[in-house]
Amino acid sequence: MTIRRETEKDFPEIYDLVKIAFQTAKVSNGKEQDFVVKLRNSEDYIPELALVAEDEAGKLIGHIMLTKTYIFNDSTKFETLLLAPLSVALEYRNRGIGSALVKESFRLAKDLGYKSVILVGDPAYYTRFGFKPSINFNIKNNENIPDEYVMACELVPNALQGISGTIEFMRA
Repeated sequence: MTIRRETEKDFPEIYDLVKIAFQTAKVSNGKEQDFVVKLRNSEDYIPELALVAEDEAGKLIGHIMLTKTYIFNDSTKFETLLLAPLSVALEYRNRGIGSALVKESFRLAKDLGYKSVILVGDPAYYTRFGFKPSINFNIKNNENIPDEYVMACELVPNALQGISGTIEFMRA
């Protein structure tokens, strides 16, 4: 398996990969593939943090995106990253591909100076990477998503200490 930055020629295959991957997900709104396009076309897109995994034959088997988002409170906004979505082709799941994508994206994010990551996901999966409920950091969400599914991870120790507010997943 190879992990590399996504390229424009990958976009149609990524769209299909994400769509099919979320058809078998525990929780899905069926629009994750369109969310990828929306994020990619936003000012929050970070090309260096949009990665694909491919097998020996060059077939895309996984994808991850980290994009900029913000925690707002009355007086300030704090930049953080949003991990959304993480996709692995069904026939390649439970082989460490998702974990490899998360770890590589975190390594690159730290190298670029980012300090924290927020996501909406399954606690049973994401706690292994250091994610905790964002409410533990006094960070709420603006989507009425149950607190246990909105999680934060500090890439740098104590990066979220003293930060509080509301995470806005998709600003209008």
